[in-house]
Amino acid sequence: MARPLIGVSTYLEAGARWGVWELEAALLPVGYPRLVQRAGGLAAMLPPDDPERAVEAVARLDGLVISGGPDVEPVRYGAEREPRTGPSAPERDAWELALIEAALASRIPLLGICRGMQLLNVALGGTLVQHVDGHAEVVGVFGGHPVKPVPGTRYAGIVPEETSVPTYHHQAVDRLGTDLVPSAYAADGTVEAVELPSGEGWVLGVQWHPEMGEDERVMRALVEAAAAR
Repeated sequence: MARPLIGVSTYLEAGARWGVWELEAALLPVGYPRLVQRAGGLAAMLPPDDPERAVEAVARLDGLVISGGPDVEPVRYGAEREPRTGPSAPERDAWELALIEAALASRIPLLGICRGMQLLNVALGGTLVQHVDGHAEVVGVFGGHPVKPVPGTRYAGIVPEETSVPTYHHQAVDRLGTDLVPSAYAADGTVEAVELPSGEGWVLGVQWHPEMGEDERVMRALVEAAAAR
């Protein structure tokens, strides 16, 4: 049986360097495609493009991952920029929101990771807390903390026990988007996973970075859902 094709959104960076070159580049930390591959899928990079092409792109995929990255532009959820909010990535915001909307409309299995979970929440009309302490304690270093699943949710069916996850974020879900339900929490009450009810397709967002750990269960569940379409 053919492996499902999983698209993963990418960064767009102005000054990437390799060899003698320093050029604008579409980048993706290798942990993302490697996790897709370990979980049984084929990984395809989806660099920012014209949002009008999102429907066409998603139509060729079996599953979609929206990766981590910069803070979502606050105007996207009707908020003023706060002092600790980082630089935005407007091309990524526009492209990835269009990808999410296309995936939801076509019921393509969708996984949002960190920023991807936040953007899923914004796409469905939710808002974000622009700064939380304690989830990115050392700049450039992934931390870890336990997350507890909510019984009866899709996430709890994938990972039924409390588990420690690799984490690096300073923003979080505030008001939940339409129909989203929380499916995991950190000890401080931060929403760590969200999902849509099963009748609305396979849609899950996690606030942590599974690509930085060894636990393949969340990605494997996405790949299995993509293969079953």
